[in-house]
Amino acid sequence: MVRRTLIWMLCACAPLRALGADNFDAANAFGARESVTGLTLSPDGRNVAYVAPAEGEGSVLYTISLVNKSAAPRGVLRSDGKPYSIRHCDWASNERLVCFIYGVVEADFGLAPVSRLVAVGVDGSNVKVLSNQANDYTQGYLLGGGEVVDWLPDQKGSILMAREYLPDTHTGSHLGSDKEGLGVDLVDTRTLTIKQVETPRHDAISYVSDGQGNVRVMGLRQRGPNDSDTGTILFEYRTADSREWHLLGEYHKQDRSGFWPEAVDPKLNVAYGFKKKDGRLALYAVTLDSSLREQLVYERDDVDVDELLRIGRQQRVIGVSFATDRRHAKIFVPEFAGLVSALGKALPDQQLEIVDSSVDGNFVLIHAGSDADPGVYYILDRKAHNLQTFLVTRGELEGVKLARQKPITYPAADGTLIPGYLTLPPGQESARGLPAIVMPHGGPSARDEWGFDWLVQFYALRGYAVLQPNYRGSAGFGDTWFQHNAYHSWRIAIGDILDGGHWLQSQGIADPGKLGIVGWSYGGYAALQAAVTEPALFKAVVAIAPVTDLAMLKEERRGWSDFKLMSEIVGDGPQVKEGSPAEHADQITAPVLLFHGTHDRNVSIQESKRMAARLTDHGKSCKLITFDNLDHQLWDSKARARMLRTSDEFLRESMGMTTGTTATTTAAH
Repeated sequence: MVRRTLIWMLCACAPLRALGADNFDAANAFGARESVTGLTLSPDGRNVAYVAPAEGEGSVLYTISLVNKSAAPRGVLRSDGKPYSIRHCDWASNERLVCFIYGVVEADFGLAPVSRLVAVGVDGSNVKVLSNQANDYTQGYLLGGGEVVDWLPDQKGSILMAREYLPDTHTGSHLGSDKEGLGVDLVDTRTLTIKQVETPRHDAISYVSDGQGNVRVMGLRQRGPNDSDTGTILFEYRTADSREWHLLGEYHKQDRSGFWPEAVDPKLNVAYGFKKKDGRLALYAVTLDSSLREQLVYERDDVDVDELLRIGRQQRVIGVSFATDRRHAKIFVPEFAGLVSALGKALPDQQLEIVDSSVDGNFVLIHAGSDADPGVYYILDRKAHNLQTFLVTRGELEGVKLARQKPITYPAADGTLIPGYLTLPPGQESARGLPAIVMPHGGPSARDEWGFDWLVQFYALRGYAVLQPNYRGSAGFGDTWFQHNAYHSWRIAIGDILDGGHWLQSQGIADPGKLGIVGWSYGGYAALQAAVTEPALFKAVVAIAPVTDLAMLKEERRGWSDFKLMSEIVGDGPQVKEGSPAEHADQITAPVLLFHGTHDRNVSIQESKRMAARLTDHGKSCKLITFDNLDHQLWDSKARARMLRTSDEFLRESMGMTTGTTATTTAAH
């Protein structure tokens, strides 16, 4: 990656370091959280807000002037991550910001995810909690903090906000309220003056506005016995001139059938959303009147069309994106199609994203990155025809030469070609003789894509070839590829992953015996289950926050409304025990290294503890490293650095390699 001269440099970033510097620490550099996230432009285009990491899981909201080039970034809001951290913010007006904060807390019923929306002045003053707050009389637990439905660009600091209500029984008091469920309020972020727009409904889960202050679509969860989630959502709509609700359609979570509306275009009077066509997601527009006329807007015959592209304060729909070997955008609006085309010429071989724009459209915030470049934010002044470098995504990696990610396919045992990516150490032309890692992705209803990946890049820099298989069970390739899901169909998914290891060896990579497997979440599960299924293939197993017991995974959701859905995802019968690596720890021969955060709500730390105990009982080599108070993502730079350093040492020792640097990473120590 070429060192860039920055016009504005984030004051909180670490100094730039080039590969070859004696003090370069690869684990610290790649483990560091992104230097800047969540960048947004103020409505007038004069300021940018962004979030930067602080100690531990902490974070800081900064603003910086685009007019006064000598002005330093100004800290506006800080969270310590204990338990709340600032995840992203946006502008309610030129003077006010609204931030989404999130944390995992210890409740009397276990770990619980809690979010809140907080408003703050651009100078850090007048902090207001916009979410409803619980008190001693509240019946139940107020976990969700709501979300912004409409930014109301024509109003100065007021927003339309979906807010959760719980009954509040002050007996004999006028303060009591029986409101329950999700409603929509017009909230003044400066004064907390509130006007109810949509009455809270117990079954409501979402609202969609037209960007002009009118709620046009509502999602209603269909509930079963004991208030359980059935997985079916009814969507209702309003015509442009009425407050009456009408049925729009159904969506079913388990098989992803039906229409899922995401945006409303008031000029065209349509709802844009996704629906399957021939087993793959496609973009549709449905007219919001009695005709409910459905129009196919864009489809692919190879992959899902899965992301709506929107821009500006009114969240105008400008196109869609989809991922083949790389992610591509299809822009429908000629103005922005021309802009993206021109930017592609100015920034060749980069993945481009239009992040935000000013209300008048003159100032545009752009992110450009690639497989070997974490990325740079640019500010485009369209009137002046001026594109300026703004902030780097990862300051720790400026000047470091990174690896290229090559799309590949390899044959599974049944002849099916499995797509994936192969990353070799920077500058390495041949993979023959290299130690290698198979790295299955998490999810499992996800997929790997072309682009920068801090885990992959770290291991590549340390001298490994890294294979990322998009095994059957991955999302993004349609129903046939998705199978039933990669828990139900674990034999197919794990078989594809094992075949990836065999393919590496057939190419002269990872031979003799220098093949490991590393995975996070479902990827950690896959790493362990692969080691159970074919014990001799991998010489080392690294599992981060892994599922280890499918029956335990189901039980972790007991008491929550989605317990039935999780049970259906995992399934019943013999495959539950057969597909649980903790039940077959005696079959694993490779040494195992586990990492897990104690506040992980996605996958309980008890899963790793059970796996470690079972391996130890059978006399196997296993080490479990836990991180106090961290969640599933290990949102802490020091924890991630420790994980990278320890896993690298473990892989090298297990594969019989030296623990020092290799020829490809001489300066990275």
